[in-house]
Formats: sequence, structure tokens, C-alpha cells
Amino acid sequence: MTTSYLLAVDAGTGSGRAVIFDENGNQVASAQHEWWHKADPRFPGSMDFDVEGNWSLLSHAIRGAIAEAGIKAGDIKAVSATSMREAIVAYDSNGREIWACANVDSRAVNEVRDLKREFPELERELYEKSGQTFALGALPRLLWLKRNLPEIYGGIHRISMLSDWVLARLSGVIASDPSNAGTTGLYSLTARDWLPDAMAKAGLRDDIFPESVEPGTMIGRVTEKAALETGLEAGTPVIMGGGDCQSGAAAIGVVREGDCAVLGGTFWQQVVNVGLDVSDPSMDLRINPHVVTGLNQAEAISFFVGAVMRWFRDSFGAEEMAAAGPDGDAYTLLEQTSASIPPGAYGIIPVFSDVMHYGNWYHAAPSLLNLSIDPDKSGKAAIFRALQENAAIVAARNLDAIFRLTGKTPERIVFAAGASKSAHWSQILSDATGLPVVTPVVKEATALGCAASAAIGIGLRRDFVEAAESWVRWDKHFEPNPAHKAIYDEAGDRWARAYALQRQLVDEGITTAMWKAPGL
Repeated sequence: MTTSYLLAVDAGTGSGRAVIFDENGNQVASAQHEWWHKADPRFPGSMDFDVEGNWSLLSHAIRGAIAEAGIKAGDIKAVSATSMREAIVAYDSNGREIWACANVDSRAVNEVRDLKREFPELERELYEKSGQTFALGALPRLLWLKRNLPEIYGGIHRISMLSDWVLARLSGVIASDPSNAGTTGLYSLTARDWLPDAMAKAGLRDDIFPESVEPGTMIGRVTEKAALETGLEAGTPVIMGGGDCQSGAAAIGVVREGDCAVLGGTFWQQVVNVGLDVSDPSMDLRINPHVVTGLNQAEAISFFVGAVMRWFRDSFGAEEMAAAGPDGDAYTLLEQTSASIPPGAYGIIPVFSDVMHYGNWYHAAPSLLNLSIDPDKSGKAAIFRALQENAAIVAARNLDAIFRLTGKTPERIVFAAGASKSAHWSQILSDATGLPVVTPVVKEATALGCAASAAIGIGLRRDFVEAAESWVRWDKHFEPNPAHKAIYDEAGDRWARAYALQRQLVDEGITTAMWKAPGL
């Protein structure tokens, strides 16, 4: 019996990769190439996406994955794509890309300010419909294009998201899905379709949106040109995928209303599946369409958690990196020493990511407060534990905001992505939230969720619920320690008070924000 294989193409913030799975959700092969998004020196805050160079990298990754798997191109029965959200691509009437930006692009500072001044109710109106603010939205960027690159703006025939661009390169068909398009702020949470009126209210064109189709929908087939570039077989079905966070959530079984996950990567995303009628009057939380039809997700984002750990390792962990060697893990060595530090980490207060305030989104200057001159209480081990605890405390407070909004608390948290590989960190998250935590066997779930889209598109799976039921396997289970929760609750109260004062220093121009949304 011939095995069917599925290809997931993942266009992430820092790399592009191709991952091949079998029909049972087992990873067979992968290939990855790092990429960087260059600023246009003419425009401060710009972060362009190199469509030609990065497509070449993705094509090489696809060829590499096929070679590693040792299969024929024709054994791949379907291909889908996932990507970082918020990144957008503009096309002319011939389907040729004429402009693209990465998700971290922040050039539209003046446009955000002008929109808030000239249309003071527009952001809230759009938030109520789309669940998004101007912070990462497409509308300010498109207004920026109109003002600064009018020849490109005038030549736009369609826009799409980055995962859609991958599929367009493969099939020649430009379309979008709710989970990724929903992060533009120009997409309805209830209708699961575009909001052209939003553009018209701001004096922008309302005729540039592609067809919206659900994840798992076949939109075309691999063209002869794409087959030559990637090594895929021409005619292979091309299936609509989705945004990385929502695809990853589906792959770890977060597919029903009330299900909850923490995805612990460079950013930590805390998500809870909610019904279509949920909105946040405070505009603190983000609401996104899920890849699962009929569900949205309330999302809070902790900024740069993984990046902070990498900074600490690179700045203070030279000894551990040398001991680990090129193939080892210095984080494990740092954690082994920090595990002996008592909960609370001697009162150290890390100041990095704030809790989510989507309508007024910025963070204090990176800081470590309340250090002791006792080296045992403020050395590497104590600070490393404090950083791990703080990530869990911020996640717990973000989740509490979602639970208060929905009026429901889940039975457990699914913890996935890189941080979940640490059993110690998983236990800290359980203690800080007071909820059981489970980790899946497949922790890097984004590509697996994308493969589920491919499987649905060719009938190997009925929907994401069935895919999760048949593919997800659990690794470890953690129960909260009530005594430790009390310690983390008290530490969280001190952290919140200290953080508010640190934000005040940013407001007064004394310190520099770690990150600030455009227009603030």
C-alpha cells in the first residue's frame, strides 16, 4: 500500500522551511533556510519582504525536504502553507508582486497618528468588527503606500497574506483564508470575509481584496513553472492553509470552544478558543478567526520571551555554551543550576514584556530590578529562574484577562513550541496559572497544523477536529503546586506595580521602550 505524503511550507519571521508528513501526521523530513528582512534606507521603520530571494530559499527547502525524505515528488499528494501573520503582499493585474512587507514592519507611524486624529472612532469601530487595532494592521500600511509610493499603490490589483503568497507562487491563484487575513484589521470576525467599507471610510481603495476561502480548501494545482522551481510534480493539489498561531493551535488539539494553549516561542502567545460573539470592550486583547470554522481565538502576546532567554544565554552563558559544545543545549545547563533556586527567585523582578494592552501597546525598557549584592541571590542561576518565572507570571495574567472576558476557565493548558521542551518551565507555568498543563509529543506544531489543512483538502481528514483526534499524542502532564502559586501571585503583584512605574519612565522620556506600536 502506497503512503500518501503531505507538504507544509512555513514562511516564518526568521526562516522559511518545508516539512513533509505522512498521512498519519508523522514528520518524515524537513529543510530550512534562515532569512532576514531588510529595511528600505529611505523609510524609517520599514521591513521589506524579499519575494524573489525568499521564494528561491523556499524552493531550495522544498527540494531539500523531498531529497531527505527519499520519496518521489509524485508521492506528495497535497501542499499547503502557513506563515507569520500581518505580513502582506501586493500584486498587479498580472499577479506579479509589486510590494511586500514583513510582520514587524513599523513604517506607518504618522499614518496611525493621522488616522486616530482624523477618524477618532474608526479604530474602535474596526476593532469591534475585526478584533484588531491599528498596531499591526494593514490599513495604516496601505495609507502609507498611497502617500509615499503612489505608483505602487495605484498599481495594486490584489493584496494577500504571506502564506497566500506561497500558494500563489505554487498555483498562480491569489486567495486568502480567515485566520491570516483576519490579522489585517480589514476582515469580519462574524462573516469571515473582507470589510471593504473599512478602506472606503479612510479614503482608500476597496477593490483590492482576493477571494476568501476556508483552510483546507483546494484552490488550484502546482503549475509547470512552480514544478520546475521546487521539484514538486505539476498538478499536485494546492490547499489553503492559515496563520501560524491558529494552525499550531489546531495541531495540538485546541479545536473546541474553551480550549486553551500557550505557544512558547520567540513571542509567547496565549490563546483561548471563543465563540463568534466575544469582543473585549477594553481593547486589551486581540480576537482572531481560528482555522476551525465557527470559532475565534482571544489572544494575548508576550513580547520577546524567547529572545530575552537568548540574550541572557549569549551575554552571560559563555561557560554553559562552551560546556554544551556546538551540538549541545546551553539552556539545559543553565536550567539545571537554576532549578535549585527557590520559587520566587529571591524577589528579582524582570521587566521585559508587559501584559497585553492592544489599544495602547508598548513595553517598558528592559530591566532587572531588586537585585541583591549577594552573588548567590543574584547570580546567573537566580536570574535565569526569575526570567522563566516572569514569562509564566505574565502568561498567567494574560490568560486571566481572557478568562474574565469569557467567564470561563479551562480545565487545562496545552503548552507547545520551544519552551515546552523544558519540563521545569512547564511545571512553573502550571504553578503560576494554577491549572494543569499538558505538552504534546509534537511541540513544533505550526507545520503539522498546515499539514492538516493539506489532508483536509484531499479528503484524508474530515476537518481539524478529526485531524487532532487522530494525530495528537501527549507527552507529559503537570499539576499545579498551590504553595508555589501563592508565591507567584505575590510576585506578580509586585511585578505589576514595578512595571507600571517603569512604563512611567518611558512616558517621561527617561528610558526607551523595548517595543512600541506605530503611532504611539
